[in-house]
Amino acid sequence: MTGFLIRRILQAIVVILGVVFIVFLLGKLIPGGEAAAALGPRRSPAQVAHFNLVNGLDLPIYDQLWRYIWGLFHLNLGYSFKNNEGVKELISQRLPKTLTLVGVSTLVALIIAVPLGILQVVKRYSPLDYLLTSGSFLFYAMPPFFLGFLLILYFSFDLHLFPVSPPIDSGPLTIFTDPRAFVLPVITLSAITIASFSRYMRSSMMDALTQDYVRTARAKGASPNRVLYGHALRNALIPILTLIGLSLPAIASGALITETVFNYPGMGLLTVTAATNNDIPTVLGTTLVITIFTVAGSLLADVLYAIADPRIRFGSTS
Repeated sequence: MTGFLIRRILQAIVVILGVVFIVFLLGKLIPGGEAAAALGPRRSPAQVAHFNLVNGLDLPIYDQLWRYIWGLFHLNLGYSFKNNEGVKELISQRLPKTLTLVGVSTLVALIIAVPLGILQVVKRYSPLDYLLTSGSFLFYAMPPFFLGFLLILYFSFDLHLFPVSPPIDSGPLTIFTDPRAFVLPVITLSAITIASFSRYMRSSMMDALTQDYVRTARAKGASPNRVLYGHALRNALIPILTLIGLSLPAIASGALITETVFNYPGMGLLTVTAATNNDIPTVLGTTLVITIFTVAGSLLADVLYAIADPRIRFGSTS
């Protein structure tokens, strides 16, 4: 188990270092340089030279890379000249709100998707199974912004049941104290996840029902419910742990779009607004933070998978 954890952690560190290097290079590939993005089109050559001198952009590229990595160790993600505020401060205000939205949406998706997948197995090859399968494909293929606009038009403008967007100054816990303001963003973000998880759950359950231990349980006279819930379900849930980690990039990208549609004050809206305003340090900072959380989520999923299924720990030693 220790060796497995060390390998996974080293792999995660390599991926994060690669992303840090790519993000650093992206900052250097800005047309006109970072000074052009910060100072705007009316900059003068003297202003550009002073900006480069103050920020160390006149140093050799390897020195700039070292200063950038050293700054990251001290949680220095750069400075947003558009907002006159450090990128770390901007992210610290928005990140908890995005984590709350993603966490609640993922939990809702699991609570709905797992029973749906089991129901499809119980009613497999029936009209209900085909109907749920078609619905899953429909929602899986539907872009988040399109679903969000449909929900706004119907539930906000026609029925007036939910507000179009939550309050801009709302904190991360407002989703629990004033849930009406967050119903539509959570539905939008969780709908696609439900479609993916339910299809995966159905496939995992179907595979579990063909295993030898299930046939042995049936031969011993176990009831259908005992076979389904006591044997197949327990093992079918193991791959879902990995699926959660692997789905984090898709959920995070969906959160970016969802937050923009509903004007939700999270990391997604911050990134889109920064990109629109040519706020390059903020865009690079949010990209790096989202990537780190995605890698951490995948690492956590691998660890949980190894704990749930001890065979995984020895898979790479054969």
